[in-house]
Amino acid sequence: MTRPTRARAALTAAVLCAVAALAGCTADTPPHAAPAAKATTAAPSAHAPADTSCQPRRSLRPSGGLPQPGHMPAGSYMAQIQKKGRLVLGTSQDTLLFSSRNPFTGAVEGFDVDMGHQIAEAIFGDPDKLTIKVIPNEKRVDDAADGTVDLVAYTMTINCARWKRVNFSTVYYDAGQKVLVSTSSAAKGIGDLGGKRVCAPNGSTSLDNIAKAPSKPVAVGRASFGDCLVAFQQNEVDAISTDDTILAGLAAQDPYAHVVGDKFTQEPYGLAMSQQHPEFTRFVNAVLERNRANGTWKRTYDRWLGRFGPAPQPPAAEYRD
Repeated sequence: MTRPTRARAALTAAVLCAVAALAGCTADTPPHAAPAAKATTAAPSAHAPADTSCQPRRSLRPSGGLPQPGHMPAGSYMAQIQKKGRLVLGTSQDTLLFSSRNPFTGAVEGFDVDMGHQIAEAIFGDPDKLTIKVIPNEKRVDDAADGTVDLVAYTMTINCARWKRVNFSTVYYDAGQKVLVSTSSAAKGIGDLGGKRVCAPNGSTSLDNIAKAPSKPVAVGRASFGDCLVAFQQNEVDAISTDDTILAGLAAQDPYAHVVGDKFTQEPYGLAMSQQHPEFTRFVNAVLERNRANGTWKRTYDRWLGRFGPAPQPPAAEYRD
């Protein structure tokens, strides 16, 4: 075994231990119990034409100014959240920089988690009145739609198909899909991966996009980004493809991997919530609008993503009413 191979094997073992530890840890609320996932290829439906029946970036316009924290309008969903004393946020625990478990403190933290803290602060006046519920990638829409969680912040792309089941906030982050490969690979992008096994989480638009790529890579689904990284390090897949920001977090965990190519999709992230409470969507959008204007969005970017360069302008809000 060569030195790089030995190092890679040791790194894989470390990642496997970390994934096992995460599975055994409890979040503020534990993740859904699930057996270890095997690789699956993307379903044929992934090749269906994209749903273009809406303008997905457009959300519900805020109605008036924000109420004072602790004084939510009677009868509103915000008042229900205030009464129970916590905002329940559905998110990941292995998406480095956006929502991952800090190995030293055990807390789930990142850009997405801060979005939840900011909504909690607007409701309660206390950003820590937040319960984090770790949910599987493929349950994001279900758990938002049926009220299992109040809000989902999970690097989730807004699209028309999902709008039919949940409400989305305005865009809080603009990402784009790229490819992570071994540093020894000659691939320069998705176009060089024809016939190669490319991993993304089950239930993600990333998996659909791999299956639709003209170069015809083989889309391989796993339960999470962490599982894709382990599969990559065990040579079960040749590459990982998802949003550029997520790939940067994965590459930071593997010195033998790097991100290549240009963005080949646009991935606008939104906060998802039940369609039963449109007033909550308008409230969330009011918080996001305020935070774009007062510098909170920029400070959040600088905290988690500043290593990639100066903060861009926050995504502009677009409304449908």
